[in-house]
Amino acid sequence: MAATALAGCAQTGAVSGPSQASAPGTAPAPAAQRPNVLLILVDDLKPSLRSFGDRTAISPNIDRLAARGTRFERAYANQAVCAPSRINLMTSRRSTSTGIYNFGQNLRDYMPDAVTLPQAFMRAGYRAESYGKVFHVGHGSYDDRASWSVPPVKDHVIEYVDPANAGKSTREEALFNEFPVPADQEIFKYASTLARGAAWESPDVADDAYADGRTAKRAVQRLKELKGSASPFFLAVGFARPHLPFSVPKRYWDMYDPAALPMPDFERMPDGAPAFANKLGGEIAAYTPVPEGQVPGKAFPESLKRKLIHGYYAGVSYVDAQIGKVLDALEREGLADNTIVVLWGDHGFHLGDHGIWTKHTNYEQAVHLPLIFAGPGTGTPGRAPGQLAETVDVYPTLARLAGVALPTEMQPIDGADLTPVLRDPSKRVRSYAYHAFNRPGRIGQAIRTDRYRLIRWTQEATGQRAYELYDMQGDPGETKNIADARPKVRARLEAMLDAQPEPVSVNLKAQREARARN
Repeated sequence: MAATALAGCAQTGAVSGPSQASAPGTAPAPAAQRPNVLLILVDDLKPSLRSFGDRTAISPNIDRLAARGTRFERAYANQAVCAPSRINLMTSRRSTSTGIYNFGQNLRDYMPDAVTLPQAFMRAGYRAESYGKVFHVGHGSYDDRASWSVPPVKDHVIEYVDPANAGKSTREEALFNEFPVPADQEIFKYASTLARGAAWESPDVADDAYADGRTAKRAVQRLKELKGSASPFFLAVGFARPHLPFSVPKRYWDMYDPAALPMPDFERMPDGAPAFANKLGGEIAAYTPVPEGQVPGKAFPESLKRKLIHGYYAGVSYVDAQIGKVLDALEREGLADNTIVVLWGDHGFHLGDHGIWTKHTNYEQAVHLPLIFAGPGTGTPGRAPGQLAETVDVYPTLARLAGVALPTEMQPIDGADLTPVLRDPSKRVRSYAYHAFNRPGRIGQAIRTDRYRLIRWTQEATGQRAYELYDMQGDPGETKNIADARPKVRARLEAMLDAQPEPVSVNLKAQREARARN
């Protein structure tokens, strides 16, 4: 191992963002003395968890993990898209640093020499394995074989077992590579010719009738096998629910009273927001009985909204139960005391707020995620510091907790080391979280502080800018854009944006494709 310190990690103390200087470190411990790592990834999971303040959610297993660890209640995705967000996690690089903003932009095409999070642990003597959805596979995106000691074990994301829905070739199943697509077909065009799948189903079946139940079963068995290993393990376990479709066994639906579910109370775009910041249709329209032609300002029927929200919460409780099985196995096999557990949702999820469903925006509901560190070195159990955090922070924090030194030849990282906060919740290593999302021809960069969110939209062709500013204390639902009314606040937050590296063009993929054709 060439380095003995975490390159690019933030120093202890209050700073405006991650430092690019190396933090001091001690000599790495021998691999056999290092803690194991269990990284749990959950698709589309926003903080709809009892331990994060959602009184509707039934999530006892994630809650008990939070009770024995530290939960970051102000953690944010760097981009609210599955594939890029997972690359943010695995490389500690923001999308604006890499140019990976969308599906079909694969890691090694943009960062051929990247040292991913599991690779860093493998170099330190760990065995790294992947089960379920870890990297995003589908939509032209692929896993990264170099990141694992053995080939990753994936399972379905789009899956139906109800006879009324199963056995059909649907749009989303094609996009997620759930069946072979003809070799001469472009995947998105081919998918558009297929029927839409059901947005939900609730058969009375066992948990392992669906992929997440099987993934949990595999992880449980693997923990049993790994407990006697001479080398430490890095086990990544990824779950698909509560991602659409809400295909969840009936008993998890039955845990909720549909009439008592929280319903959206603001179903239009924020007053004064630019029209291009909106999102209509998209992923949600790939499922029946969702209307395909969503109209601005026209919400879904009440019964449909309630069913979709019911399905999301059922998915949360289903995946919580699967995570509970893995945590039980960790304890049963005597591994809990020497295993760092990280739980991370890849981004948030709109449930009708602003009239928006799923993700792919720069708003709070799309980027806010749950983040928990538990196990050795993760602080006094049950704490929730006020520290803002980003997805890119997981990499350097986890490496520092495990005593893994990062090689000097790896990519520069954007993440901050959060271990000072784990040791002392009063510490601050960053004063904001940064995220971004793009619209055609525009990049929207955002700063989220304790109180405000500023989004700066830049039209790349002309440099023209538009702004959104929201007071997240006075207006947590982001109902009114106050960018013009608070020029001093806007200027202060824009200075934070100006201090960031220049974002890579959102058209980089098109530029590369054009160069390849020529």
